[in-house]
Amino acid sequence: AMKNTVPWVSTAGIDFKEITATRVIAALPDVEGQRNHVGGPHAAVIFGLAETASGAVLLAAFAEQLGRATPLVARSAIEYKKLALGDLTAEAVLGRPAEEVVAELDAGQRPEFPVQVTVRNADGVTTAEVIVTWTLRPNRT
Repeated sequence: AMKNTVPWVSTAGIDFKEITATRVIAALPDVEGQRNHVGGPHAAVIFGLAETASGAVLLAAFAEQLGRATPLVARSAIEYKKLALGDLTAEAVLGRPAEEVVAELDAGQRPEFPVQVTVRNADGVTTAEVIVTWTLRPNRT
């Protein structure tokens, strides 16, 4: 669904290795045209991989809610830990139980929930940590 909903995902070359309602593993191959001045993926590309993985968790966890609410990123933070070189993976984990989020939506609230993302190189070394805080904005009827 991500590749159909967000064309950039296919353009960037992101592939999904695992998708569940609580965890997603997304992969990004090393592409010369996406590198920065030190030979690794550009910071924007790393963030794009992480944000995409977080969005895939959202879709998997809340697909049934998307007819009545629009998912939006409320805020995000990234920490670059180590120079990223080569192929990357991003592991995104839902930070709150989906039932809690849906209960808030049912109560007429605009719930927020974090998705923690760890970006790793091919050796499994953490190169970045990201928190993307999503909200489900109730659709106006």
